[in-house]
Amino acid sequence: MAGGVASPQSGDASPAFLLSLVLDIISGNVVAGNAHFVFKKDCTDLVRRISLFTHLLEEIRDFGPSDHDGNHNHASSSSFASSWLADLGVALQAAKRLLSVASAYHSDNSSDGVAKRISFQFQYVTWKLERALGKIPYDQFQISEEVQEQVSLVRAQLRRATERYGSLNSRKFSNALSQPLEKECGGTNHEISAKLDSIPEHCGTSRHGADHATKILERVKSSSTSSEVCLSNEIDSKRQENVATKGTEETKKPDAIVIPDDFLCPISLELMRDPVIVATGQTYERSYIQRWIDCGNVSCPKTQQKLENLTLTTNYVLRSLINQWCTKHNIEQPSGLANGRLKKSDGSFRYVSGDMAAIQALVCKLSSRCLEERRAAVAEIRSLSKRSTDNRILIADAGAIPLLVNLLTTDDVSLQEHAVTSILNLSIFENNKSLIMLAGAIPSIVQVLRAGSMEARENAAATIFSLSLADENKIIIGASGAIPALIDLLQHGSTRGKKDAATALFNLCIHQGNKGRAVRAGIITALLKMLTDSRNCMVDEALTILSVLASSHDAKAAIAKASTIPVLIDLLRTGLPRNKENAAAILLSLCKRDTENLACIIRLGAAIALTELTKSGTERAKRKATSLLEHLRKLQLLGPL
Repeated sequence: MAGGVASPQSGDASPAFLLSLVLDIISGNVVAGNAHFVFKKDCTDLVRRISLFTHLLEEIRDFGPSDHDGNHNHASSSSFASSWLADLGVALQAAKRLLSVASAYHSDNSSDGVAKRISFQFQYVTWKLERALGKIPYDQFQISEEVQEQVSLVRAQLRRATERYGSLNSRKFSNALSQPLEKECGGTNHEISAKLDSIPEHCGTSRHGADHATKILERVKSSSTSSEVCLSNEIDSKRQENVATKGTEETKKPDAIVIPDDFLCPISLELMRDPVIVATGQTYERSYIQRWIDCGNVSCPKTQQKLENLTLTTNYVLRSLINQWCTKHNIEQPSGLANGRLKKSDGSFRYVSGDMAAIQALVCKLSSRCLEERRAAVAEIRSLSKRSTDNRILIADAGAIPLLVNLLTTDDVSLQEHAVTSILNLSIFENNKSLIMLAGAIPSIVQVLRAGSMEARENAAATIFSLSLADENKIIIGASGAIPALIDLLQHGSTRGKKDAATALFNLCIHQGNKGRAVRAGIITALLKMLTDSRNCMVDEALTILSVLASSHDAKAAIAKASTIPVLIDLLRTGLPRNKENAAAILLSLCKRDTENLACIIRLGAAIALTELTKSGTERAKRKATSLLEHLRKLQLLGPL
């Protein structure tokens, strides 16, 4: 096996072994060694997600299983923990082999069947990792809250990735996997075939539904040639659980619809919604080929030929054929746009051919050499994107997002303001969020946030809030340098700018890793200043952010060091009901397992205000105050209250 790491068995999958396996996968860096391969994005995403396992395994290695009462219980829990570690080891080994296979694959000397088979293995491995994380025995390991939250975010990413792979047609998976790889691969790809044989193969049919990908994998059969742990027991239990609901329903389901190969993007292998032609004449989904180019690639992913230019031309003929096919088979395009008709919320359709033509003409003008023409076009797009969801769909469908992102770096103030506001408006439609992220908008938005006009900075902050509603985006945005820029706007911006910055910071700090970034960027000092501002215009926002930060160890220390506790106790006495509620919640977080902070509260006379809050506060305030008083009693610093 590549890398020299032994395969984990049930008895030797120790945390130290698994940590070395994760580090081995990360250090392998298959992506850096080969800049031009088909599965670059899949490999990059998988390695990035696996790298997030590091903190979890380090904590398990350093602290080991927690103590339990009774030898029998301890032995039983230890056995379960070992079983879980073995399952995770199996998934990581499969991931490592898959990365080696995918990085060696080249489209110029392999059939589409091999690509689909590799894509299915990405689906399987992603699903297996997500299932392993879902079974972590937290009660048997001393896992910190910060790492638990990180695990939850990684699970959410893996679940969404599994669903994305699951959008591929299951019949095609079956056909691809049933073909011998030796017949499909050229001479240079025999190594790929051999490596794929070491990854478990599965085949089966699926039923439509929200759990499409999971159900495919739960119904597959384990390969006898694989060294992987057999899934048959897990699959059988699932079948028994679902037997009542499956019954006759599945027998009535028609065969899955086969998507024509020409309608699938060669990069994502998904049904295209915005097909574009590159210089070699090949067609790709716009967002995927744009991301390929943005990563510095100058060759065609399918033919490996050098692109004479990087122009992307909409393939109107193919898009029309896809729309007709979707309409015929009652398949809704992600945007709800088909054959010049846009699906309305009530299920009816509205003809938008005239609107589409006008918007496409506007989008073309975004690339004009005439500054005034660009200004007029982006101002009109800003206005249209504000008016309706339909316009947001049509503007994105016309390919405006990458062009708007390019305008963010212009020196023209008007262009920049209109561009960032247009992106904000477009981000309101959920499907557009991923298109904006794929266009690589975050670094440019952060630059506007740092150095743009006040209006541009306000709307950049609002855009960051909108995009950060997706959990995986919180991580990307937090790592982009947005947090220090938002804190600066929080301190020195206009009233609206401060509120936009506060909203974005609150949402970003829900992710545990961003809390440390915010503390290091000086957010505690800024929030304390807001709490003590005599105008009281941002007290609610400051308390809300503090209540999220207070679960972090670093933030708790910084809050206490900044002498925030006396201010919070004063708010318990004189604040509005919601302020009292948040102040009590923050104090409770600060005082958990911290006798010094508890003693400080006693010295400042908080007991009376807390007791009053248990009687007259909001329901949440009553719970927090009661819990805090219990902590005080346990410390035996107070008598009966």
